[in-house]
Amino acid sequence: MARALNMKYFYALLGVIAVAGTAAIWLASRGGAPPVRVLDEPLSLGASAFPGYVMGSDSAPVEIVQYADYTCAHCATFTVLHGPTIVNRLVQTGKARLRFRGFALYGVSLLPMNAAECAGEQGKFWEMHDALMFNQNEWYSDPKWHTSRSTIRTFRRYARDAGVDVEQYDKCVEEGRYYDRIIATREEISAAGLRSTPTFDVGPYRAIGMISYDSLRAMVETVAEERQ
Repeated sequence: MARALNMKYFYALLGVIAVAGTAAIWLASRGGAPPVRVLDEPLSLGASAFPGYVMGSDSAPVEIVQYADYTCAHCATFTVLHGPTIVNRLVQTGKARLRFRGFALYGVSLLPMNAAECAGEQGKFWEMHDALMFNQNEWYSDPKWHTSRSTIRTFRRYARDAGVDVEQYDKCVEEGRYYDRIIATREEISAAGLRSTPTFDVGPYRAIGMISYDSLRAMVETVAEERQ
C-alpha cells in the first residue's frame, strides 16, 4: 500500500483511470459501496499458513485485513485510488493498522505474488506491492504475460527500483521460493469461505468487492466505537 503517491507512479495512475472510472460508476449504481455483513467468526490468524504483511502500529485499536490478488483489476484500482489516503489518514495517524494477505485466485497469480514475497524477504514488500499494483496495466495487458520472460524482467526492474539486492531476488524468483506458502495460504482462506478479491475484514465486519475510502473509514470508526 502506497505510503505516498510517488511521481514515478503518476503515469501508471493515468493508465488505470479508465478502469477506475468504470469502478466508480459501478459503485454509484450500488449506492456507493458493496454491502457489509457481520461475520459469524472472523478468519483466525493464529494457526495461519501465513498471516500476511502489516503496516502500522501494533497498538492501533483496529486492524483492516485486505485480501487481494495482483491480477485483480479492482484490487489495483483500489490501491491506486485509496491506498495513499488510507495510509495517510488511518495508518499513519494510528487509527488503524493494515494487514495485506495475498489471495492467489489463479495459478498464474503465483508469479507476481512470489515476486512480492521475494522483495518482502529483504524488507521491501510494500514497495514491490505498490509497483505491481500501480503498474498492473504495464505487465498484465499482455495475454501471454505469465509465460513471457519480459514479465520476469519487468518485475526485476520493479524490484531493483525498490532497492532490493537483485542477485538475491533473482535466486528467490527462480526457485519459486514462496509458491508453497502462497498455495497453502490460498487453501486456508478458501476453506474459510472467501471466494473473491478484493475483500476487507474490519473486526467482525466484511465488505466484498470494490469499496470506497469513506466506507472503509466508517467500518474502522464503527469497530473503534464498539470497542470503547
